[in-house]
Amino acid sequence: MTKLRFSLVDYIVFVVMLCISSAIGVYHALSGGRQRTTTDFLLADRRMRALPLALSLLATFQSAVAILGAPAEIYNNGTEYWLLGCSYFLGLLIPAHIFVPVFYRLHITSAYQYLELRFNQTVRLAGTSVFIFQMVVYMGVVLYTPALALNAVTGLNVWLSVVLLGGVCTIYTTMGGLRAVVWTDVFQTFVMVSGLLSVIIVGANEVGGIGRVWDLAIEGGRISPVDMNPDPFVRHTFWTLSVGGMFMMLSLYGVNQAQVQRYLSSRSLREAQIACYVVFPCQQVMLALTSLVGLVMFARYGECNPLVMHKVESNDQMVLYFVMDVLHNFPGLPGLFVACIFSGALSTISSAFNALATVTMEDFIRPCHRDMTEERATLLSKVLAFGYGLLCLVIAFIASYMGSVLQAAISIFGMLGGPLLGLFCAGMFFPWTNPLGALSGLLVGLVVALWLGIGSIMYQASLPTIQPDISLLCPNVTTSTPLNYTSGFTSTAPPLINSTDVAPSDGAVGLAKFYNLSYLWYAGFNGSVVVVVAVLISFLTGPMHAQDVDPATIFPLLYYLLFFLPKCCRQRLACGVSISDEEVQDAKRSVEWFSEKRLQERNGVVLNAILPLDERAEKNVSNGAVVLSESRL
Repeated sequence: MTKLRFSLVDYIVFVVMLCISSAIGVYHALSGGRQRTTTDFLLADRRMRALPLALSLLATFQSAVAILGAPAEIYNNGTEYWLLGCSYFLGLLIPAHIFVPVFYRLHITSAYQYLELRFNQTVRLAGTSVFIFQMVVYMGVVLYTPALALNAVTGLNVWLSVVLLGGVCTIYTTMGGLRAVVWTDVFQTFVMVSGLLSVIIVGANEVGGIGRVWDLAIEGGRISPVDMNPDPFVRHTFWTLSVGGMFMMLSLYGVNQAQVQRYLSSRSLREAQIACYVVFPCQQVMLALTSLVGLVMFARYGECNPLVMHKVESNDQMVLYFVMDVLHNFPGLPGLFVACIFSGALSTISSAFNALATVTMEDFIRPCHRDMTEERATLLSKVLAFGYGLLCLVIAFIASYMGSVLQAAISIFGMLGGPLLGLFCAGMFFPWTNPLGALSGLLVGLVVALWLGIGSIMYQASLPTIQPDISLLCPNVTTSTPLNYTSGFTSTAPPLINSTDVAPSDGAVGLAKFYNLSYLWYAGFNGSVVVVVAVLISFLTGPMHAQDVDPATIFPLLYYLLFFLPKCCRQRLACGVSISDEEVQDAKRSVEWFSEKRLQERNGVVLNAILPLDERAEKNVSNGAVVLSESRL
């Protein structure tokens, strides 16, 4: 396998990027006497503005897996993956107006505190445990994968890359807290965009311009028509990418602690909602850039891609080989693109470290040590962030010995988001769901998710391989080394990863058909299982009563969706929780008042005001939540 080496300038550019990331963490750790409270360390003292939050939300989603996987997906299968952008609108609009207001109103630190307020501590700890498991495993993989790909095409030592990446993340996350993570994400976003643009500009120029790139893509059949087939067992269709992708986005931007923590760090609810709107066009730009890299790759290589030519060993290494091949005459640009890849990994991993430290502190430690001082809690939060950094280095070491299990671990991570999404939906949208139903739904959802994931991996492995006649496509290729392919391409499109491509479902029956479910439907399918089981078990064991449900934890989804029904019928669907238009507006004003009061108190303004609600509303700050005593949301 051919290896192209870094120049001295490339190493300098790469190291400078790592140094700047570390410097941001050191700055926020030392300036202004900050990071002395858990609120400051874990939530940036709830002072963040919309723009940096939006760029941080974007950077967290754009992992190294996205930058390596999306161009290879476009190269091999065409532009249909581009339609994933259709899922971004509702995938960000729904969190902005449903999930974020509920979390913000409760004034919580961990998203899983919601589960205790809505159900009980057992459900909360179950949800937290699932989140910790998925993030620790996935972070180890995210840490190891770009280092392995980089070693394959540049010769840079894998463990040097892992230690550099993990070490830098651990340092600035531990020292600077969430504020450092957010501002480092902003810097890393610009590095990612710069790296992608450099490859597109230079690569397109070498083949005759972007117009020529498009013409070659059309000739090669890489500009895919829109497939309107509603079959969920077809890997990529308009409905799979837009609707199935929407559930994937909801599991990320609606209930994932790494994202929820950013919403809760904003200065106000409005700032958090604006961040969701700003990140939408940013996501479209990043998707367009990674897709264009794939088209430029095809314009350069055609059907004779580096994998076919035996220059790389996997699809994930194709992008880096292409970058080194195209930019090797431009010292510094290969280093910039590698910095782009590592920026994606840094932003994802640092966000995970901070989120893991937060849920461990708030969900496991604080409930057992309620008298802990702020100084000790802040120090312990930093120790937790550092400890998770070391743990992910260990997982990365284990990942190097996993082989095919490594791919299975990525698939499992993708599917665990669905059950968590279903758990939160069962709590927010269905007031009659009781704790036993919620816990049962989560457990059944996890079993089904693992069954589907592991079963699909084993089924794909049992499929016969196809060995195409490479000499027909690339006559100059020597075929002494056999190439083994499944029926398609191994997708590494983020963040739900299929370890192997889905074989054609035509003719498949029974479990074989079930195992061919498109990976983009995993979140929606598994989440639906949780909701259905939770609701059924709740009815069988006795649904929640209105007086036992905190109205601040409910969003009246059915009340709005079934607007055509008589009001009395819609009230019954709310399980006795009274809902009226006036009361909904009261609840909204209470959130705005609470946000404004908190902001004015931080700015040293003495606030002498009353809650702008009528005599029925009452401010209750027990457990850090705004609760309406008689108004019902």
